[in-house]
Amino acid sequence: MDSTAPEPLRGFTVGITAERKADELASLLTRRGARVVHAPAMHTVPLPQDGELAASTREVLAGDVDFVVASTGMGFRGWMDAADETGSGEALRRHLATATLLARGSKATGAIHGAGLRTEWSAPSEESAEVLRYLLDHELGGRRVVVQVHGDPMLSFRQRLTEAGAEVIPVMVYRWTDPLEPHKLDDLIDRTVAGEVHALTFTSAPAAANLLTRAERDGRFESLRTAVLDGVLLGCVGPVTAAPVEKAGLPYVTPERSRTSSLVRLLAERLSSGS
Repeated sequence: MDSTAPEPLRGFTVGITAERKADELASLLTRRGARVVHAPAMHTVPLPQDGELAASTREVLAGDVDFVVASTGMGFRGWMDAADETGSGEALRRHLATATLLARGSKATGAIHGAGLRTEWSAPSEESAEVLRYLLDHELGGRRVVVQVHGDPMLSFRQRLTEAGAEVIPVMVYRWTDPLEPHKLDDLIDRTVAGEVHALTFTSAPAAANLLTRAERDGRFESLRTAVLDGVLLGCVGPVTAAPVEKAGLPYVTPERSRTSSLVRLLAERLSSGS
């Protein structure tokens, strides 16, 4: 098949494991002719405004902040919304305005600007690793660094900053749990093993990890591995998302840019060319 044809994915079935980005991904795939099977591999749960999130906000407000890392647009907006609900939003924005704000990518940048704040720097690769390198290039001894984490607690990221002498304040706005409809994920795994699915897409590391863990727990991992080695394409939006797949020893592809649209173009190229 020709990847430049109007519908290069016609005849292919692609599994979507995302929850938040599912509609966007499905639209991009179906416009290229793909048949889509949607089975969220995890569920996003906002944290209570009066619990850990409120405590983190109070800790941020308790002293001057030097750096703020916005990891996701959804998370940063959720933090501002939660602060508004509890009446501390205006104070939080004034407080953060005195810090150096860093964004992991374009959506986080948009959320910062939407809060009336200014982004000092955004990672061109949209990867947390690049944000970490940027921070480690600065003197961090005694500095307070706020990290808005994205479901994954980013323990390694935070540890590196702590080892560099920073006081790290994590702000977790939501967490990830098992999917609300696990039978759909089981069905997607079964259909992949049966050869009915040509590619699986992952837009978050927890989704990839959860699918692989579920297959392992139910005794289907070796069958899934065989299917992947026999040609099922695993497409990950970026290297962070791909980490669980790589750890499991499975082949995968990632686009040069960590964007959903770039992932779909890569899948169209690989599947249509048979590579």
